[in-house]
Amino acid sequence: NVQAGESTTYRKTTAGQITGKLFFIIFFIQLFLITVLIVFLTIRSFVSHSSSNHLSHPLHWYLPLLTSIGCSAIAAFSWLFSIRCNPSRTIKTAFWLSPSLTCVAGLLLLAVGTACSLAVAVAAIIFALIQSLYACWFVPRIDYTSKISSISQAIPTSGTTKFIALSILAGATYSSLAVSGLGGATVGTGSLSLSDALFVLAILLSLAWTMQVIRNISHVSISRVGYLYFVHGIESNTFGAYHGTIKHSMGNVCLGSAIVPVLGIIRGSARVISSVAGDTDEFLCSCANCYVGVAARLVAYGNRWGFVHVGVYNKGFVRASMDTWETIGRSGLESVIDSDLTGSFCFLCGVAVGAACTIVSGSWTLAMERSYATEVSIYAFLIGYFMCRIAMAWPQASVSGYYVAYSENPQSLRFDSTIPDCITQLQRSSY
Repeated sequence: NVQAGESTTYRKTTAGQITGKLFFIIFFIQLFLITVLIVFLTIRSFVSHSSSNHLSHPLHWYLPLLTSIGCSAIAAFSWLFSIRCNPSRTIKTAFWLSPSLTCVAGLLLLAVGTACSLAVAVAAIIFALIQSLYACWFVPRIDYTSKISSISQAIPTSGTTKFIALSILAGATYSSLAVSGLGGATVGTGSLSLSDALFVLAILLSLAWTMQVIRNISHVSISRVGYLYFVHGIESNTFGAYHGTIKHSMGNVCLGSAIVPVLGIIRGSARVISSVAGDTDEFLCSCANCYVGVAARLVAYGNRWGFVHVGVYNKGFVRASMDTWETIGRSGLESVIDSDLTGSFCFLCGVAVGAACTIVSGSWTLAMERSYATEVSIYAFLIGYFMCRIAMAWPQASVSGYYVAYSENPQSLRFDSTIPDCITQLQRSSY
């Protein structure tokens, strides 16, 4: 059965292969250049410290952030274990814990007392309030989200836990490398020059892209395993799917990792604008409907559902996104997917872990070296967020594989009545 399933997958497609190879090359070039930059900045920071007694000790920077990496790994595993054991309670916990921790992180930044920390603190507190309001809207959808999460993850898999552990280890390794470079740029001189600010920006962009690539390698591999099971009844090994992803689809994973976060922000902002504008079709002297329409169109060219076909059929990422989005639309699953907020849950888990890392590292730095507390708090948040998202790739990829498989063959006996019941309920509520 596995061999038969393998013959139906990894069909070579020419569309998108050139673009995928180009992004593959670009990704590893930037990885090499950033590594060289980080080595240079790290050496410079220790040389500057040894020759200038007035500069702060580099360990005052590194230890809190390295601690946040360890804390984020532990917290990420905790969320993952919890969602697999008790989805309903875990989802409810995420929706009250995330705004609480975000608010505490904002109060910590207020205590730092700088203009930058004040701006970030205000943004954090406002975001905490938004999360609280969003949780009120989400409550009626908890049961369906927890049920679909349980169903999609209850498939026979082999090696997935070890695979996720190795992915988290890879993320922790690169985060440690980035921390060294960020410290070299910030602690290496008495003040942050324009060139050092550009170095910091380059390292943060590289960190975001690289962590997204690590996460989406897991997403592609795990969603492939789920898709093969629900479509063909094949029980696959996650490490086998991983090798296939690295061999056939790495370039398109790099491309998708750059596109999906940007389009996700556009789509999220479009929903906010649509909610605020209401029936007026105006938002800050702009056409709200136009922006929403453009955002909806862009999502068709880059969405996380496309990662399923990238892993299964080795399609170019844009083509895979268009095909899966068309299939989902044809099957009428858009409203059902909107009712399932697994993606929002995974996002809030990341925010919660990021806020927790901010509290740990920020308070530590505030006690030792106040001048770096804001920077350390922000970097700790980003590291915690990305580390958790790597772990939460498992439930999100499982749900993606389930939905794409269902949209292609809703009559399959491998699916229960969960989605049809949700469709019926949504149709009744629309009347």
